[in-house]
Amino acid sequence: MIPLQKLIKLPRSQKLRKAAKIAGEAERRFIVTGRLEAGEAEYLGRMLKSLAEDEGFSPAQAEALKTAQTNITAALDSIDHADETQIRRGLNAVYHLLLAETGTLQADWDFIEAGGSLDPSKRRAFVGMQVYLEDIRSPFNVGSMFRAAESFGAEKVWLSPLCADPRHKRAQRTAMGCVDVLPWQRLSLDPFAAPEIPAGAFSEESLFALETGGIPLSEFSFPPRGILIAGGEELGVSPGALAAADASLGRVSIPTYGAKGSLNVSVAFGIVMQAWAEQLAKL
Repeated sequence: MIPLQKLIKLPRSQKLRKAAKIAGEAERRFIVTGRLEAGEAEYLGRMLKSLAEDEGFSPAQAEALKTAQTNITAALDSIDHADETQIRRGLNAVYHLLLAETGTLQADWDFIEAGGSLDPSKRRAFVGMQVYLEDIRSPFNVGSMFRAAESFGAEKVWLSPLCADPRHKRAQRTAMGCVDVLPWQRLSLDPFAAPEIPAGAFSEESLFALETGGIPLSEFSFPPRGILIAGGEELGVSPGALAAADASLGRVSIPTYGAKGSLNVSVAFGIVMQAWAEQLAKL
């Protein structure tokens, strides 16, 4: 780490950016090890004390810096029994506060979240509960939908040929390890446009689409075995996939009451997956 006296003497914007980096890296190490080394904790405490005295911060910001300093300094005396939640929240608050002060705003996929490798043996999957992600363009949405699918017990995820790659770094970040434990397969052809449907994929399953103009969520009867089709962010489910769903179980819709009248695809997907899992859990 940069010597504290040198850090303090830097121009304010540069000082805050470097301090944010130090806090962010400390949080990442803390997630992995669950502790702060004595020298690191002392350095952070002194750094935060100096920052809290910066008159450029608002009273609320200065108070947040002082609170973080108190939590981290307290860890010096009992580093093995420190309140991990308070320390991490303090580091996280400092990191984002300093970035915001410099005009740098974080994207959702840059947030630090504890994750690590998932144990496949601990996941409960509902046999026959599958989903088809059709032309989901955003890696962020793909990762979020993988996380929802895994959390609510999906057996498998199918991807359309044009769906964003689940292994993209932004998808991996939002999926939080779910891409590695949830079986998935990309289809080389559009199953609703190809002359022959891939064997074992859709031919023997019940299909339903997440789309407007369908059966309200609270009234929809989810199948014990089936494939939920979720369409792209801009155009929704394709005409071919909608036709296949309408010929099977139809469409499920989420009633909304605001002026916008629509939801982000990954949010809507998570709501429907939870409802489906809840019905399956009662069987």
